[in-house]
Amino acid sequence: MLDVYLLRHGETTFNADGNRYCGRTDAKLTEKGIAQALRVAEKLEGVNIDAVYTSPLERAYRTAEIACGGRQLIVREPRLIELDFGTWEGKTRGEFVAEDPALWEAWNNDPAVAPAGGTGDTALQVVQRVDDFFAEMQRHHDGQTIIVVAHNGVNRLYLAYKLGMHLRNYRSIVQENSAITLIRFGGDEPFALLKLNA
Repeated sequence: MLDVYLLRHGETTFNADGNRYCGRTDAKLTEKGIAQALRVAEKLEGVNIDAVYTSPLERAYRTAEIACGGRQLIVREPRLIELDFGTWEGKTRGEFVAEDPALWEAWNNDPAVAPAGGTGDTALQVVQRVDDFFAEMQRHHDGQTIIVVAHNGVNRLYLAYKLGMHLRNYRSIVQENSAITLIRFGGDEPFALLKLNA
């Protein structure tokens, strides 16, 4: 059994600027984002954490650093990086839909096969790499508790996949900045969502 505190990073400059699609851009945390991560650290005080993994992007790494309160070595894990949003990178949804509505429609209809922004990742590519990461975590950390800090797109796609949802419905799962989502691998069910946005 493996318990995972799955976090989205704190608010970034892109989130604060009309919720621009950040993707692989290394946007910094805002003061609000830092405060959000500090609240997570308070909630996790007293929780025994065996390992901490984060997307290699600075916004996730910094959130992990604050949230774990310096108690653990933090491992940057490439498989947790946010989607490559292709031509949508740095734009708001309103901006890129106006530029090319067909690209958004293709992604909306079936993100499993449609590349984000025409040239970015498909949802299937994302869930395969993240599922590979979590399979490895279950082998190495059986019976332990870990923190994983990643991104809105990555986390929601993976949760949708593990909950048996069609990937086009991933946006039905809301994951707030630096809120705690607790998932469990093993036990009574192979996968369980125990808390969302705690």
